[in-house]
Amino acid sequence: MKFLTFKYNNKTSFGAVLNDGVVDLGKRHSDITDLRHAIHDDRLNALASEATSAIADYSLDDIVFLPPIINPEKIICIGVNYAKRNTEYKDGSDRPKFPSVFMRSRESLTGHEQSLMDPPESNQLDYEGEIVIVIGKDGRRIKESEAHKYVAGLTIMNEGSVRDWLRHAKFNVTQGKNFERSGSIGPWLVTTDELDPMGELSLRTVVNGEERQNDKTGNLMFPFRYLISYLSKFYRLKPGDIIATGTPNGAGARFEPPKYLKHDDVVEVEVPGIGILRNRVKTEII
Repeated sequence: MKFLTFKYNNKTSFGAVLNDGVVDLGKRHSDITDLRHAIHDDRLNALASEATSAIADYSLDDIVFLPPIINPEKIICIGVNYAKRNTEYKDGSDRPKFPSVFMRSRESLTGHEQSLMDPPESNQLDYEGEIVIVIGKDGRRIKESEAHKYVAGLTIMNEGSVRDWLRHAKFNVTQGKNFERSGSIGPWLVTTDELDPMGELSLRTVVNGEERQNDKTGNLMFPFRYLISYLSKFYRLKPGDIIATGTPNGAGARFEPPKYLKHDDVVEVEVPGIGILRNRVKTEII
């Protein structure tokens, strides 16, 4: 089932996608505050069954898409995880022994079909298509063999980066990863009954109709099972936590000359089985 969070008539709710319509589950369940709450209470299966036999309340064109999980406790991001991406740096380094990990804030991400904001402090806004794991239940020190049991579903992220701000400090990338609405996530969460999170998945990023990124999760240096196990050693993973699993080679910074995003560019990140996350770039006016 595809679950999403949205606004309709300026009211925030959550629901399920039924064909090209939306079943408003928030309206039907005042006891569930949001999708994260539904995951925490292990109610996705029951909600999916209910939605399947319901009549859609709105069309997808009627709603404003929000991030599927609007209030995650943690947004965990993995850097340089595809083998070709590591080679792309051309620094002669060996494959890393452990993942690179950093965090994003909620405000740095917007929803499907919403504007990505190109900040005036830089002209180096870049795209990074990624597959995202949404955690389904509380866990510490999770075994790799058990990792699939902790996944609620998958979604897509454009893990937008402001490249020159990634290098403002010696040891961290936080500044360049957290400009408001510089990235996006969505359009929805696809549950594990519909898409196997541990199977091989494809990822493709297109800018203005030009393919820029294309790879498969079989080329990850740190597969999803490993990431969940590794991260749970120091984090307590909780329902609704988000793990962005890394981007393939082909980001704008790696072209000569670089192909950074500019006003009115359209970025589409596609994962078969999930869908397409689409955003248009807008220059932020201050």
